[in-house]
Amino acid sequence: MDGPHRTGPVASLWGDRLGRPATRALQVLILLALAACVVFAMMRLKLLVIPLLIAVILAAALAPVVRFLKRRGWPPLLATWTTLLGALGLLGLVIWLVGREFRDEWPLLIEEAGRGIDELERFLTDGPIPISAQQLESARQTATEALTSDAVQAGAVRGATAAVEAVAGLFLGLVVLFFLLKDGRRMYTFLLTPLQQDTRERALRIGDRSVDVLGGYLRGTAIIAFVDAFFIGLALVILGVPLALPLAIVVFLGAFIPLIGAVLAGVLAALVALVTNGPVTALIVVAVVIGVNQLEGDLLAPVVMGRVLSLHPLTVLLALTAGTILAGFVGALLAVPIAAVSWAAIKEWNATSPRPVVPAAAESPPDEPPPDEG
Repeated sequence: MDGPHRTGPVASLWGDRLGRPATRALQVLILLALAACVVFAMMRLKLLVIPLLIAVILAAALAPVVRFLKRRGWPPLLATWTTLLGALGLLGLVIWLVGREFRDEWPLLIEEAGRGIDELERFLTDGPIPISAQQLESARQTATEALTSDAVQAGAVRGATAAVEAVAGLFLGLVVLFFLLKDGRRMYTFLLTPLQQDTRERALRIGDRSVDVLGGYLRGTAIIAFVDAFFIGLALVILGVPLALPLAIVVFLGAFIPLIGAVLAGVLAALVALVTNGPVTALIVVAVVIGVNQLEGDLLAPVVMGRVLSLHPLTVLLALTAGTILAGFVGALLAVPIAAVSWAAIKEWNATSPRPVVPAAAESPPDEPPPDEG
């Protein structure tokens, strides 16, 4: 008798108008705490997590090449090695071209940059802004002391440690990429073996959809980045701006950071044009960058990425900000594809596979003889 009287008020407390929202709020807090623990664990294991994520994205983009070679009769191992070595060879070619251009035109850029700094100093001392030469010299000494401070030297040590970690992560990522290209589908199916049939089918659909989204995102971004780099690089060549090819490649790589990457790369190209060719050329470069970005936003992105990346620009901005805060530059690169895959997985999980409706008259086998009327 006492038990119901004791538990009744508690049950009514959690079941009234205030208790039900409180229950939902508690559930949300538990989920947020779980997500925070997952993010904390991923940040502690970033040397493992970041190469794994990059390898998954690259494998999704390169998987169609492996499947194409397999359909042509290539053995799986040979198709995997050919795709992987071809991608590495293309990357090495790009690095070699950039290095050669920098080696050939870097002295000219340094010389022109020195002239630009001298002109800026003359403008500041002789222009409308009352800045004396002593103030400029004091600012230069302050900057020199800041660059030679203990904090900067400690940052250099941390940078060397990060470089070692980057090399280790690169080798780990290559190994993971090889096995994902060769046995990715088999490994994913094996991991889903303990699940029930219905859950396993949903998980398989989520995996297939995630691969499509990641591969389509990376290939679509590469197409858009190539268009941006081609037109901006062509403008730099016509205008005679030094380091046109390296700047075009920087624009190509910057396009992989949504919303701001291509803009920052365009600003860098405009600064180089300002230092080497003057303000008129820099303004022309700025106009070209704005025009190319408008072409990308109004035409290319909706056509190329509309079906794959079904995310609102505000969602992209929030994901980009969160990724940058959590993991810096690498987080900015990975935030949008992770958000796109997460949204695609949620939609695919909630989607139900259609089942054919069988009419009542068609439930009996067609070959069944008619009933005997006699």
